[in-house]
Amino acid sequence: MEAESTAVVPAEHARFGARDWARFVFLSVTWGASFLFIEIGLRAFAPGLVTWIRVLTGAAAVALLPGVRGVRFTPRDRWGVVLLSFVSAAVPFTLFPLAQRSVTSAVAGVLNGGVPLMVALIGFLAFRRVPARHQTLGLLLGAAGVTAIALLTAEEGTSQTIAVLLLLLAIACYGVSINVMSILVPRYGSIPVVARALALACVWTTPFGLWSLPRSTFAWPSFASTLALGVLGTGIAYAVIGQLIHGVGSVRASYVTNVVPVVSLVLAAAVLHEPLPSGALLGAALVIAGAALVSRPKVR
Repeated sequence: MEAESTAVVPAEHARFGARDWARFVFLSVTWGASFLFIEIGLRAFAPGLVTWIRVLTGAAAVALLPGVRGVRFTPRDRWGVVLLSFVSAAVPFTLFPLAQRSVTSAVAGVLNGGVPLMVALIGFLAFRRVPARHQTLGLLLGAAGVTAIALLTAEEGTSQTIAVLLLLLAIACYGVSINVMSILVPRYGSIPVVARALALACVWTTPFGLWSLPRSTFAWPSFASTLALGVLGTGIAYAVIGQLIHGVGSVRASYVTNVVPVVSLVLAAAVLHEPLPSGALLGAALVIAGAALVSRPKVR
């Protein structure tokens, strides 16, 4: 148990290096674009097929990375990987396309910005991980920014209760998954953990995917978007988030999802021509200010 503690705690005190910031920016862009990819995918594919293609291509992308094989998990940690396969992929990847039939990509991206608060809450309740005061302030600023953006972008008929509840459940799953990854990744590395979790998720999502096949049509834009969602936004991105969690800790790594709403709003306006409220810039400013605080390490 002592070894586990020393593997996690120093990361919360480490400073963001150049590689950490590069990972942070990559994840902000790819995950910010994921809601756009889902929306384009849904133009031809049923939600279950979007999920299935995403998981299959994501698992294939990770399987090609070096370091996948040759790692043996303890029996207890294998159950952790099983849990991770559900809360990091199978469940949230199913819920987002279902919800985005009723909400815009911008609103889905905005609500996803609540992940850091969920990570901090679950980390405190389950693992007694307490953020530093300045990190807590940064999380609150980010939450305020996300709330402001959500209020400004919400339109009548796009935030139905069921869709919002599905998104909140997906966000809760991400909160659990990031905390679980913060335990498994220091022991085995991000790529072996992610590869096994996505491989299992392929199994869990296959029935819904097969059921969705006859309920879908084919269009190249939908296929290309879903492929990008799987390879970049799932396979490679999950390997990168594992590295970021190992380097700077789960709470600070999760803040990338508070920057995602800014990216999703810009892409929704530029590509899908969804209106971008001027007041959303204030929310974006709060998110960026929060990111600056959260990125600062804990003081020993």
